[in-house]
Amino acid sequence: MRIAIVGAGGVGGYFGARLAAAGHEVTFVARGRHLEAVRRSGLLVRSPLGDVRTSPGSVVESVADVDGADLVIVAVKLWDTDDVARQLGASELAGTPVLSLQNGVHKDAVLARRLPPESLLGGACFISAFIEEPGVVRHNGTLQRMVFGARHPEQEPVARQFLHACTEAGVDAEVSADVDRVIWEKYVFLVGHSATTTAVRRPIGVVRSHERTRVLLRDVMAEAVAVARASGVALAEDFAERQLAFCDTLPADMTSSMHNDLEHGHRLELPWLSGGVADLADELGVPAPRNRTVADILAPYVDGAPSGA
Repeated sequence: MRIAIVGAGGVGGYFGARLAAAGHEVTFVARGRHLEAVRRSGLLVRSPLGDVRTSPGSVVESVADVDGADLVIVAVKLWDTDDVARQLGASELAGTPVLSLQNGVHKDAVLARRLPPESLLGGACFISAFIEEPGVVRHNGTLQRMVFGARHPEQEPVARQFLHACTEAGVDAEVSADVDRVIWEKYVFLVGHSATTTAVRRPIGVVRSHERTRVLLRDVMAEAVAVARASGVALAEDFAERQLAFCDTLPADMTSSMHNDLEHGHRLELPWLSGGVADLADELGVPAPRNRTVADILAPYVDGAPSGA
């Protein structure tokens, strides 16, 4: 397949490098020092599953520089979503199938403002990976999974083709007939994991082992479940408890991308995570005090480290 990956960070960089190593034609869209490093030496992924490096030059600076693709994967931070959609809509990739592997439940609605809704597949990924230094992505642990699916019948061939490509690349992948439910299921976990590891400023092992922060983790996820159910998504009432049990299986030193961003003074995806839950809860008349409090506590850091911090 010819695959354009907009965003060569932890998610886009990891999956793109695996797909490229399997022989697929992958073009990354990146910027800054990361772009220059990948252009010069290729993208190096360091992983417990084996390191891999892409060919130098397999990267461009702009969506407009991509020379065609069978599938576009969007893997930028959420605040860049509208800009990426604008670029895609104005390029020769307009109308190409698009799969967002971004966090949250707001992403596809933002993309649909500028792209044909029938071009948007649904998807979610499960991985802990980040840019360790320009040109290098670090994969934590062995979890590296994608779930995606067609929202329209005409998308089914590219979904099957991409599933085959992932299998060839050694990526754990699955096609789902109810992908929007999958996106919400991930969102529940993601909100809990990101909110607590970032607010506590410690990995999940610390959060889950202390009585009060464990309750906080459960409550944050339970509020997200309540919002999902109020939105018409069929999540079980005890889904937060199940996700809490899943958190007990994670490596104790696992943290979240939002915690990593906080530690490095970077911008946070908070408005689409706990802030997003709280805002949706307000619209739906559902209480979400735990998520609102987390959003308030972390508010000074949304645009990066506050001046003087």
